[in-house]
Amino acid sequence: MNFFSQILHNQILLTAIVSWALAQLIKIGIELIRTHRINWQLVFATGGMPSSHSSLVVALATATGLRQGFESPLFAIATVLAFVVLYDAQGIRRQAGNQARIINRMLQNVENAGIKVDKNLKELLGHTPIQVVGGTILGIIVALIMN
Repeated sequence: MNFFSQILHNQILLTAIVSWALAQLIKIGIELIRTHRINWQLVFATGGMPSSHSSLVVALATATGLRQGFESPLFAIATVLAFVVLYDAQGIRRQAGNQARIINRMLQNVENAGIKVDKNLKELLGHTPIQVVGGTILGIIVALIMN
């Protein structure tokens, strides 16, 4: 079996990718319900409900546990990685988004004073705890279905 064929048959990797893709599609669906418009840019956007980062790493850890055993070193590694990502998504990245929001307001004041500002910072970086929980639940469900 060649390299690409092995990757395409890696059920744990496929589970994580499917979970990420589903989370991104759910974001598009939520936006469609809210605004009655399809926003395809959300496919690669960060932030929003559910957290695709959370969904990806939790699906990865859960699928690893289901396939390799919950006592395996691979499950331990995947779980530690998942906790780091979950913490980062709702903590550090969220705070960076809050700081970007404040800086953008300050830049707006600068623009109002007649000074040109090139570009605003991206504000939707992190997740609320409920968005992380949503991604976590989605990741577990996808892993259980696919494995």
